[in-house]
Amino acid sequence: MFAAPNSFFTKRTLTKPDAPTIGTATATGISTATVDFTQPASNGGSVIISYTATSSPGGITGVLVQAGSGTITVSGLASSTSYTFTVTATNAIGTSVASAASNSITTSAAVTQKAIFGFGFNGSRVSTTNLVSNTGVVATNTTGIGTGREGLAASSYGGDKAIFGFGYVPSYSSLTNLVANTGVVATDTTGVGTARAYLAAAGYGTDKAIFGYGSTGSAVSLSNLVSNTGVVSTDTAGVGTARNALAATSYGSSGQAIFGYGTTGSNVSLTNLVSNAGVIATDTAGVGTVRSWLAAATYGTGLAVFGYGFAGGYLSMTNRVSSAGVVATDTTGVGTSRGFLAAAGYGGDKAIFGYGDNGGNVSMTNLVSNTGVVATDTTGVGTARSYLAAAGFSFS
Repeated sequence: MFAAPNSFFTKRTLTKPDAPTIGTATATGISTATVDFTQPASNGGSVIISYTATSSPGGITGVLVQAGSGTITVSGLASSTSYTFTVTATNAIGTSVASAASNSITTSAAVTQKAIFGFGFNGSRVSTTNLVSNTGVVATNTTGIGTGREGLAASSYGGDKAIFGFGYVPSYSSLTNLVANTGVVATDTTGVGTARAYLAAAGYGTDKAIFGYGSTGSAVSLSNLVSNTGVVSTDTAGVGTARNALAATSYGSSGQAIFGYGTTGSNVSLTNLVSNAGVIATDTAGVGTVRSWLAAATYGTGLAVFGYGFAGGYLSMTNRVSSAGVVATDTTGVGTSRGFLAAAGYGGDKAIFGYGDNGGNVSMTNLVSNTGVVATDTTGVGTARSYLAAAGFSFS
């Protein structure tokens, strides 16, 4: 009269997921790509934990931890190289067979972006420069051109050139020095805008630059735009909290910039985003340790990093910036703690922090990978100094 146990119920056997459905692969830089996929029809009865995209050639992988459809970023690819990708799904039982191969993509050509450290203070104000190769190797001193000064700022402009501007000489200055795409520094250009020092600068709009904030004896929030021919404009009324000893860098995919941290008399961690038209936004509440005398640079694809600084003591922490301009919490520092340093992008997707002061002037550098990882100290080359500036140049 009664059925035998389990005759109405069949125990389900859990299995690996089916293969995901491959979507579109897109090259996003010299070493990165994204791969779209659709979740499989069956997860094998067990929730999918992650998806893995694998390149061919190279077997380079990217992982996305989620259950549903999405986009995986793959980093570490070679420049000027064609790739296809497959995607697998993983649940608690195991990993699926691979999807069909994606369309073929080709990563961008390597960029021969170099950088330059210049000017600063080593007991006296100097105009010495040190070129940085597209592999991050710092060259010995180049005899200085232009007025020796400290507390200046620098940025790329014009697509492949750079500009040093403003500073203290020992009075506040608005002098500028243009840098050719061969790294040759020009003589002084008579200053435009309010003379000041301890400001910051960054590229914006893909080929222009902006100097912002600083001190004239007291903190200011004014800015000066730089055209793609290196012409500095008159003052733009300030937006955001007046401060000095801050840092700035470009970020994003369409030429935005960010000013961050600094001191108003007390250290702050607030930031101000800059649109690709050079318009500075009001203050964004700070993230990370409040500090001043730090540096910043771009890395990766549209990313940026603030690093090092001073907050009652020298620091080596960093704060990464997303391609949307969002500043992350502190990352434990690598390398010698110091402030009064400079930073620039190089190699198209990497960065370098260099020089500074940790109780005495230093010339060490720390390279930053295209994933934002800061390397340990590299023995310094060139005159140890602080209060200097740096910028990228020679993009091709």
